[in-house]
Amino acid sequence: MRPPRDLGSTRPLLDKLGVKPGMRVALVGFEDAVFRAELAERGAAVVEPAPRVDMVFYRVREPAELGRIRELRDLIHDRGAIWILRNKGADRRVREEDIIGAGRAVDLIDNKIASFSDTFAAMRLVVPLNRRSK
Repeated sequence: MRPPRDLGSTRPLLDKLGVKPGMRVALVGFEDAVFRAELAERGAAVVEPAPRVDMVFYRVREPAELGRIRELRDLIHDRGAIWILRNKGADRRVREEDIIGAGRAVDLIDNKIASFSDTFAAMRLVVPLNRRSK
């Protein structure tokens, strides 16, 4: 079941996340029929995790799961992004610092945070501009 949307923002979630029509999006550790439908409505294709996707949404519950970012890094192209979804509030075991450190360990930087829902926070990891192919 989908957590309720963050009612504090009037901007659509997919706009906050940068999802555009035609994007190839992979969901890892996260299955949500409503989010899937929103992606389809936007014209984004939900695909199996494979090389050259535009975005990966990866749900983590424990800091140890951040080790998988190395594998996910190989799936995105140079202008792609990995959104890490983690719990908000009292059940928050994964800290922003944990995500930042895991990203830097595989040459990714954090460049945006967003409220995904009332219960999930999201942080975006991307390839630094100076490491992208021309």
